[in-house]
Amino acid sequence: MTTPNSSSFLGFFLVTTLLVFLSSSKKLGFAFAGRQKIESNNHLLHHHTHTVEVSSLLPSTTCSPSTKAPNGKASLKVAHKYGPCSQLHQDKAKTPTHAEILQQDESRVKSINSRLSNKLAGRGNNDLRNSEASTNIPAKSGSTVGTGNYVVTIGFGTPKKDLTLIFDTGSDITWTQCEPCSKSCYQQKEPIFNPSASNTYTNITCSSNLCSKLVSATGVTPGCSTSTCVYGIQYGDQSFSVGFFGKERLTLTPTDVFDDFLFGCGQNNQGLFGGSAGLLGLARDPLSFVQQTTPKYGGFFSYCLPSSSSSTGHLTFGKGSGGASNAVKFTSLSKVSDSTSFYGLDTTGISVKGTSLAISPSVFSASGTIIDSGTVITRLPPAAYSALKSAFREAMKAYPLTDPLSILDTCYDFSKYDNVSFPKIAFSFSGAANVLLDGTGVFYFTKTSQVCLAFAANGDASDVAIFGNVQQKRLEVVYDVAGRRVGFGPASC
Repeated sequence: MTTPNSSSFLGFFLVTTLLVFLSSSKKLGFAFAGRQKIESNNHLLHHHTHTVEVSSLLPSTTCSPSTKAPNGKASLKVAHKYGPCSQLHQDKAKTPTHAEILQQDESRVKSINSRLSNKLAGRGNNDLRNSEASTNIPAKSGSTVGTGNYVVTIGFGTPKKDLTLIFDTGSDITWTQCEPCSKSCYQQKEPIFNPSASNTYTNITCSSNLCSKLVSATGVTPGCSTSTCVYGIQYGDQSFSVGFFGKERLTLTPTDVFDDFLFGCGQNNQGLFGGSAGLLGLARDPLSFVQQTTPKYGGFFSYCLPSSSSSTGHLTFGKGSGGASNAVKFTSLSKVSDSTSFYGLDTTGISVKGTSLAISPSVFSASGTIIDSGTVITRLPPAAYSALKSAFREAMKAYPLTDPLSILDTCYDFSKYDNVSFPKIAFSFSGAANVLLDGTGVFYFTKTSQVCLAFAANGDASDVAIFGNVQQKRLEVVYDVAGRRVGFGPASC
């Protein structure tokens, strides 16, 4: 019998050892890291599925900042308002339950559809004429709910006071709570802004043309109090802000400062704003932050929403600020954008595990689609959601279903698994903009025994489809407002 030489024996020993290690590592929970490396080297392996450790689905209690961030100067850190990376981080007892968050999300969706109906029908909403700043505004203004998930910190006034605001692509006007709160203010983390202590604050008069511009931004006819313009805005969950309309110095970064920025100085504010000081409006109305800063940024901004509430992303303004890579694929704004300030998209299809779903083009054309940073769960026309749910459940039949959670009806119990594999989901928009969702953009996580598909059906086929913020996680989402287009790129945070 021939004796193997030492080099042959060593090679056999190494291969055998590697196979044993890989086999045992699956039991020890190491398979995900190994599979990720293999997948990056061989696109044919698990090309249409994500494989993750179950423990990685839940956020950490400590902050793990993103290692990816644009090099540009006009970039802000984005954090989830209830996560450990946020300056607003509160006690767990004060954080809404998942059911409450989803209920608030449902209120937002209903108010978006109400606002769209009013805009498309050319109807006005409420009237604040002859009102005081302390007056509550009438209910059902049709504006979008203001309880978005993500916050940034910017400076107001001279000397500058840092304030943490929810940023929202579905809202137009920027506002913050102001002293004195003539009637009431909700509790916020930072000191309430005091315009009388700023050298650069000025009220807008009732007779100013700027005052009349509030109608399109808020859906409410402005009021007047001792010659000062009064704004009012109410959101779908009955949260509201009423106060003086003014202008102030806004500091985005040390080198990006804007004088005479128009905003709402809220004297009477109530709602579920998570301890934030107010809201940064990033929609397309002339009073939005995006339009007011067009001379500097050209109506161009981008963001990356973090993978979980325990990590960070970024919000970046301007083309030259590192906020858009060459890999971004753009789609033109749709007709939904023509008569509203929403960012409308033309959805052309959805694929699950690499296979396009059999959804008639008329399904999406009948409803239209918008992208919204403040809506949590993506809403689809009933026929489209039915096709998605059916294909997803078929691909996930190896895993046990569990109880639904609020509006989410496809939930799984992963508590007995170290690793799980689930199908990749991709959206197609007009202009060949195909968007593969990140693995963190497929599920809504509550606990390992209840992990839910993060999509829901609209109540009616004519309700607008909404591309929500769970599905936007880790994507580079680019808004070229002047060019009337929205782009998507691979993970940038």
